[in-house]
Amino acid sequence: IPLFVSQILSQKPITVTDPSMTRFMMSLSDSVELVVYAFEKGLQGDIFVQKAPACTIIDLANALKEIFKAGNEINIIGTRHGEKLFESLISREEMLRSIDEENFYRIPADNRNLNYSKFVDQGDQDLSQIEDYHSHNTKRLEMDELKNLLLDLPYIQEKLHQ
Repeated sequence: IPLFVSQILSQKPITVTDPSMTRFMMSLSDSVELVVYAFEKGLQGDIFVQKAPACTIIDLANALKEIFKAGNEINIIGTRHGEKLFESLISREEMLRSIDEENFYRIPADNRNLNYSKFVDQGDQDLSQIEDYHSHNTKRLEMDELKNLLLDLPYIQEKLHQ
């Protein structure tokens, strides 16, 4: 976001690596809510992941252009080495044992022993039926939702009033 805003305010082209790339969108208040929830509800070893919406990078660039009423060109520059198409927060192995708590996933500590012999004859069939929790398979923000989320960020408010 700071890179795109800087490019917009400098009237430079906005550089996007892959338009279909997705990223989770989580505000500071969402982060604080996650920490407080984990503190109040967590047990030793629990991992909490907030169910966060995501957007494509091209939608993010376009939303910022609209917010700043900018006419910057968008340049698609290609994916950089090591850059991922989407963010993954929970592996399918963790999803299999996660507990859905409405706005959060709780992943209890994995306290199983290392007795692999019980899986020699039969593995875990359910593992094949579940996928990771990532920014490609979570709720995708509509443009208005994305703009509202961005407008709530103090950083964006500050830059709009400069």
